[in-house]
Amino acid sequence: MDSSSQTNETPIVVIAYNRDKALQRLLTSLASADYAGHTDIPLIISIDQSENGDVLKTVQAFVWPYGEKRIITHEKRLGLKQHVLECGDHSKAYGSVILLEDDLFVSRDFYHYTVSALRFTENDGKVGGISLYNHLLNVHVREPFFAVEDGFDNYYMQFASSWGQAYTKKQWEGFTAWLQDRKDMALTSPDIPENVRKWSDSSWLKYNIAYLIEKDMYFLYPRSSLTTNFMSAGEHSGAESHDLQVPVGIFAGKDYRFGSLQGSKSRYDAFFENMGLKTVLSERFSVPEEETCIDLYGYRTETGEGESSGRFSYLLSSRALPRKILHSYARALRPIDANILYDRAGNDFFLYSLKEKGEAPRVDMDGRVLYNYRALNVKKMIRVLRRQVCLRLPRLK
Repeated sequence: MDSSSQTNETPIVVIAYNRDKALQRLLTSLASADYAGHTDIPLIISIDQSENGDVLKTVQAFVWPYGEKRIITHEKRLGLKQHVLECGDHSKAYGSVILLEDDLFVSRDFYHYTVSALRFTENDGKVGGISLYNHLLNVHVREPFFAVEDGFDNYYMQFASSWGQAYTKKQWEGFTAWLQDRKDMALTSPDIPENVRKWSDSSWLKYNIAYLIEKDMYFLYPRSSLTTNFMSAGEHSGAESHDLQVPVGIFAGKDYRFGSLQGSKSRYDAFFENMGLKTVLSERFSVPEEETCIDLYGYRTETGEGESSGRFSYLLSSRALPRKILHSYARALRPIDANILYDRAGNDFFLYSLKEKGEAPRVDMDGRVLYNYRALNVKKMIRVLRRQVCLRLPRLK
């Protein structure tokens, strides 16, 4: 009998390649997690072909006391994109799936959260997947990101997750069916961040993001992250980095309170911009939502959006542009979108009428840096920069 017919539990699928030490760390965190109320949880460990025999040894030695442990080895190299797609297909047999790459670490409550989120979203056709990771960094501009609080344990973003994610069968099949029709698709839409469009063709994630944007769908994200990312050296990363480390809770058995996508006041696009700000500006200044572009991070218009493309008549941005300013806001409250929500006047974010010329405002870039990196110690940073420069200079012979 097929193992998938013996359990109704969502399987945990680990995507492994050649990082045995990172894999051991992930497996240890999985073994330490809380699974109260759940039995017979399948653990599937899929190993892409590599020369590192220690990966298989690590998996074989690992004891999984919560259900069946299944090891899949691939004799031919799949590459990350195809490997992830094959791992996601396990949702077809089990009804849902949790995908974890081997450089992740899970919190104790990751399984409870994921199962709860899958149940909550299973009938919402606008939700394309579940993230276990909570972004605290806008990956396009490498500045802090915080989703505004709206009273729920989740927010929504038009940005698929690869640092711990889950799908119902329907969510996964929607994406893969779309991808099948677009195998050789070039991602050219300006609604897709330039950063994403430049990712390697071996990236499956950029297509998942493009799918969400084209279909006007979202991922559900947690307020408290259930995974964190070590960025261990591998196919798409160099030396291990702490840049993407986020806090993970030590709690277990939490009763999650999810808010629906339709009623969410914390909803973001693929540029990490708050989509609700269009409604706020429309109510205050009578600017049409469909003609307004939100660009608080100053990144979106650099891809051909806003004033240069003619798609929009109004732009809310941190950039200095020679256009008429209808209103301006401060960079004082946190997160940055709170300054607009609470109508905090200042000279850091500007609502432009793009079809009318004006004098470009002065932008305080130093203030922006100090706002974003408040723990910055100038003397220590100078020492670090000097040291890094010395390390990179060729040695004199």
